[in-house]
Amino acid sequence: MNIGTYKIGFCSGLIAFGANALFVITQTLQLVGILKYPYDEIFIYGFSLCIVIPFILEILALHYVTPEDKKFWSHAALIFTVIYAIFVTANYVVQLATVIPMTLQGTADGIEVLRQTPHSMFWDFDAIGYICMGLASVFVLPLFKKQGFEKWVRIAFLANVLVTPLIAFVYFYPEFSETILLLAIPWTITAPLMMLFLALWFKKNVQNQ
Repeated sequence: MNIGTYKIGFCSGLIAFGANALFVITQTLQLVGILKYPYDEIFIYGFSLCIVIPFILEILALHYVTPEDKKFWSHAALIFTVIYAIFVTANYVVQLATVIPMTLQGTADGIEVLRQTPHSMFWDFDAIGYICMGLASVFVLPLFKKQGFEKWVRIAFLANVLVTPLIAFVYFYPEFSETILLLAIPWTITAPLMMLFLALWFKKNVQNQ
């Protein structure tokens, strides 16, 4: 057993969970009107961006510790995680490095196409990213048994799988509203929990050695 890989998986998963939790807190503060522009978007996009690399490393570590006869599933999970990372990173970097600064300078009129607004190009980028995260969760399921602590890891990922159709509905429903957005609330629980439970699984494997 490669203890170093398990440790990387644990640390990465814990960081991904923490960044996800901070995103959820920031999103909540925005929805109740406590956090205003531009700080709401800076923190939302910033914390979301901080999820990406740790989550990739967590799934990469999972792939490397998966037995050979199940590596197809872990490899598929890794591929969809990378697709998620590419699309959301493109979105968040553009929002943080281009859209928000130019908006604050009052020179954003020529870059409307870059804004993440409902049904815009970067809105769709975000949608593809999180749908791919859901697909990655699907391929993680066969890697864990339905007993012991692995059962809880499996349940956490299954919950995220089941929430993914809601995510797709929220993003692609023709008429956006805050009421529709509230349908995605379960994701704010399932996504951080799957990252946390997988991190704890890595930790338990290190402790058992």
